[in-house]
Amino acid sequence: MADNFEDDDDELFSVIVDEECGKETTTQKVAEKENFGDCSVPTTFPFPFEPYQIQTDFMRQLYICLQEGKVGIFESPTGTGKSLSLICGALTWLKDFQDNQRKELDAFLSESTKTNGYSQGGGGFDWVTEFSKRKEQEDRLSRAKQEQELIEQREKRLKNVQSSSKVTRGKRKFAQLEDDFSDLLKGSSIETQKAFNEDYESDEEKSAEWKENENDEDAHVTKNLCINEAVRKLKSVSFINDRCLELQQKKSKKNPGCPYRKQEILEDFRDRALLGLCDIEQLTTLGRETKTCPYYGSRLAIPSAEVVVLPYNTLLHKSTREASGVKLAGNVVIVDEAHNLLETVNSVHSVEVTGAQILRAHSQLSQYEVKYRSRLKAKNLMYVKQILFVLSNLVKCMGGKTGVPADKQNTGKSDVNLMTINNFLFEAKIDNLNLFKIRGILSPQSDQQEEKYQVAEVIPAMPVAVKETATFGVSMFLKNIGKAKTSDPIKEDITVDVVNRNKSTPVLNSPLMHIESFLQALTTANDDGRVVLSKQMLLSQSGIKFLLLNPAVHFADVLQEARAVVVAGGTMQPISEFKDQLFFAAGLQPDKLLEFSCGHVIPPDHLLSLTLATGPTGRQLDFTFQTRDDPHLLEELGRLVVNLCSVVPGGIVLFFPSYDYEQLVSVSWEKSGILGRIEAKKKIFREPKSAIQVEHVLTQYGDCIKKCQCRTTGGPTGAILMCVVGGKMSEGINFSDDLGRCVLMVGMPYPNLRSPELKEKIDYLNSNFPKDEAGRPAGQVHYENLCMKAINQSIGRAIRHREDYAVIILADQRYSRTSVSSKLPGWIAKHLYKMDAFPPALARVSKKEENDFQWWMLLLMFATDDFRDHL
Repeated sequence: MADNFEDDDDELFSVIVDEECGKETTTQKVAEKENFGDCSVPTTFPFPFEPYQIQTDFMRQLYICLQEGKVGIFESPTGTGKSLSLICGALTWLKDFQDNQRKELDAFLSESTKTNGYSQGGGGFDWVTEFSKRKEQEDRLSRAKQEQELIEQREKRLKNVQSSSKVTRGKRKFAQLEDDFSDLLKGSSIETQKAFNEDYESDEEKSAEWKENENDEDAHVTKNLCINEAVRKLKSVSFINDRCLELQQKKSKKNPGCPYRKQEILEDFRDRALLGLCDIEQLTTLGRETKTCPYYGSRLAIPSAEVVVLPYNTLLHKSTREASGVKLAGNVVIVDEAHNLLETVNSVHSVEVTGAQILRAHSQLSQYEVKYRSRLKAKNLMYVKQILFVLSNLVKCMGGKTGVPADKQNTGKSDVNLMTINNFLFEAKIDNLNLFKIRGILSPQSDQQEEKYQVAEVIPAMPVAVKETATFGVSMFLKNIGKAKTSDPIKEDITVDVVNRNKSTPVLNSPLMHIESFLQALTTANDDGRVVLSKQMLLSQSGIKFLLLNPAVHFADVLQEARAVVVAGGTMQPISEFKDQLFFAAGLQPDKLLEFSCGHVIPPDHLLSLTLATGPTGRQLDFTFQTRDDPHLLEELGRLVVNLCSVVPGGIVLFFPSYDYEQLVSVSWEKSGILGRIEAKKKIFREPKSAIQVEHVLTQYGDCIKKCQCRTTGGPTGAILMCVVGGKMSEGINFSDDLGRCVLMVGMPYPNLRSPELKEKIDYLNSNFPKDEAGRPAGQVHYENLCMKAINQSIGRAIRHREDYAVIILADQRYSRTSVSSKLPGWIAKHLYKMDAFPPALARVSKKEENDFQWWMLLLMFATDDFRDHL
């Protein structure tokens, strides 16, 4: 990163390159402020170019939200610089917050020095009260001095590292923007706490030895940043994790430890990592350069880091978050692309186990129990037996039995049964067990806890192909039970090839950790979740799924701990779901909620959004489940597309409710000849089901449009891309400029109402939430919202920058309903035209001339025979 620089007036400026405009601009970083109530808000913000007004408004509202410690819902259309506005606004607030903290700290220390650390009250002399006051003020003064010393030491350390690092001037100018932001990343710290996976003993059973080691650092098992080649060559993630843990055990001649995890080099890595913004690849490169473990080095940097980027599952899953050393207390949480936050919380905490997994876990744990029965403490042996009992009963619930391979067990008739958590526990005959207590033996740290308590200290080391020290407990046993070939079909089913584990052959991982997650889910409150028991013909295909119904129970701790929470997205509508199901249900008060939504940066005439109720021949466009397969309706849709191909340049993107329906439409058009008529005007591409083919199809689609634009003679004028709502091209793909001059949404992609999970969710919402203002049950509103969120994500693929323009057509008579159109993004709904007939709709699409007669002549020239006959 480039060095910082200051001007003559001692104010920090940043010179950057505006990538869109290709010109240099200078923006002042120290901005003037104006007051909003009790909050002083900057009037300008550091930005790589002159911000649009909506970007400034966005940052100002974000600043207020963070300053007042509120929960904010921010909606800014994709292509308006939402993420950049989040970064600039949040870092501006952070810098101001740190400056104010330093001023208050300096003022307190200065005042305390003048009064010798305390002030004596007047009147009578109560020496007890005075002593108490003096002691309290001395403690505050001591804490303030310590905080000041920590800040000074941290800044001094970073300056020393920065001055000694090989950072050269003269880098490309855009890199100076990063340098500008790096100046903000100094000062305060995000403190960390080490999270422990508690031993499976209850509180009263914990020994003194555990209490003495309570503050020791626990190892986290995810080692995706490992640079130790001797460990990386093990290939399997589970073996890499186990080997990493082994190297952290007590050092000896046989186990010298990991050379990349020495304290002095970890501290050097930490300081270097804090100099700038680093992603995973950059941290790995830094680790190789400094010969330091990037994983533990980056964890060591968390206390001083001010920006920590996390994936959804790490942030939203409390135990994972704490195991990563991330603390939310007093900090700001910003969730970008939060349109699916509700579904993500539910997904992260929903767990499904199959019959094969349960049977394999039972077999592995049974072998462990038999082999080490005489060497385990009686208490731990009891827990192992309880786990075996639970696994055996889960298999029985699915109509199977232990001792026979899952793919050889026929369970009879297929059936799906949905029940409450308590009913399932009763059905499985495990309602009398304390799952909170026994699930701990399967936790990732259980092996280490057994070693701490010398449970497995007499277990002999097991020889393996790779020279290494022994691991203790369940994990080591499971790694080695596959070495000896046996005629037992169950043992053959769960064989783990340890001898050949250096090869790239697939390795069968133990399912015990997955079982532990499922048992943890069963400890959820009875009203907040359901269990789906799915019996199939074979036990291997049967499964048990825990379904979370109330995401607020797992999001409440985020709201309670964090100073402020911001959820942002390009299409956050319908916002009512966020407020009711996630925020208010978690106990948030309405006055703590801040909402912000803005329009697009494009001029009004760059977007045309239409609802279309009828096709070219006047047939009603009704794509409900009952009528959408009608051949006449499919032909009408085909005629609509053919007419659009005549007036829309470049690319047209079609969205269908499902892959099956897209296939049905394609076959129908091919039989009727419509497909050939479309291909005469636009080349057709179809979204592949395989993710690895998506990039190839998109490249071909883009290349075709470019070639058509360069063609001076007749032929296709562009291309059509047939996509699926909720598919691989409905999110994260940009159809900017000629890639998406028209987006056509065919029908409304409502989810399958016959799904047991969806039906239970609807029933749960109807029972626990009130009706909306129109008198509709909460479950019905949720069902509609699922559809509208998918639509909003898909149609938001077009219009990606200020100069872009496109047409959005919603083809279904249901879109004309106010209850539907009101849930579209504001920047689309604001200019929505509800068209009952096709001719005036096509008139708007073709950008009619000032003279209507000229437009009609143009329209008749390009329209299809069917449409001319209808006119």
